[in-house]
Amino acid sequence: MDRPRIVLTRRIPEPGPRLLQDAGAVLHVVQQDDEAAVPRPNLHEAAADADVLLTLLTEHIDEPLLRHAQSTRGVAQFAVGYNNIDVPAATALGIPVSNTPGVLTETTADLTWALLLGIARRIVEAHQYMTSGRFSIWGPQLLLGADVGHGTDGQQRTLGIIGFGRIGQAVARRARGFDMRVIACSPHFNGSSDVESVSLDDLLIQSDFVTLHAALNSDTHHLIGERELRLMKPTAYLINVARGELIDEAALVRALQHCVIAGAALDVFEREPHMAGGLAKCTNALLVPHIGSATVATRAKMATLAATNAIAHARFERAPHCINPDVYEGNAYRERMDRLRT
Repeated sequence: MDRPRIVLTRRIPEPGPRLLQDAGAVLHVVQQDDEAAVPRPNLHEAAADADVLLTLLTEHIDEPLLRHAQSTRGVAQFAVGYNNIDVPAATALGIPVSNTPGVLTETTADLTWALLLGIARRIVEAHQYMTSGRFSIWGPQLLLGADVGHGTDGQQRTLGIIGFGRIGQAVARRARGFDMRVIACSPHFNGSSDVESVSLDDLLIQSDFVTLHAALNSDTHHLIGERELRLMKPTAYLINVARGELIDEAALVRALQHCVIAGAALDVFEREPHMAGGLAKCTNALLVPHIGSATVATRAKMATLAATNAIAHARFERAPHCINPDVYEGNAYRERMDRLRT
């Protein structure tokens, strides 16, 4: 293999960089600061002579950028989702696009439950109560929360899962340990022996906890808005670890302010990293900065998959996790690769 130039929009964890360098690649990182966005002019300049673009969800890889990237053999996404990439434009230009599927399931399901338990039992509020020095004596009304499994009232709690793919199913498996009733709403799920398939409205009406794991598309944008929030129980909690745009965030703020629902826990936001006005002041909201896959092992596996895909792109080979595989059969791909090989 020649020494291809692989442009990383931002730094990724090891062993990704080491694998790329061991394969003979020359690495260029556009933004070295982990907590800063990539300036568009810098990205545009770096893409001009990139043999492979290794991107993150935070960068917008649109058609103008792809057209400008005349030397690019492929785009390797360091994520499962790829809403930031214009995949149809990439396909039309003969550019394969890859992602890192299958590595986030258990880690994201764990965070879903961390958020669910955290908001139900008011863990963050309790921590702040302690660290602020306010705890002086135990009291029977102190920081009362909600039962998750069978409560002492004898009632079985219902978990409603919207989107019953791999992550939704992993969340359901964890619910068995809490002896919860589990219902789900998903386009391709018709029910099972232990999970009932219901309509979205029925799920919202019946659930004590609602977790979101749906894909983002034109049908699911603002899937949860003012109407849907008003269908929920006033004692119910909403948890989102999927995509921020699934929720009308302004409507959620109003619902939290007026106690339409008991609370919400969010890992993702509609206009990330920004939050809707008033959300940060809602004491019945638990907010974390998109850490669904944030474990050492999971991010290392993501880096490995992204690097493996990038190396395949650089070698003019089929990427193991290509999301537009039809590109390989098209004239645009053959013509582009013939040009780049010479």
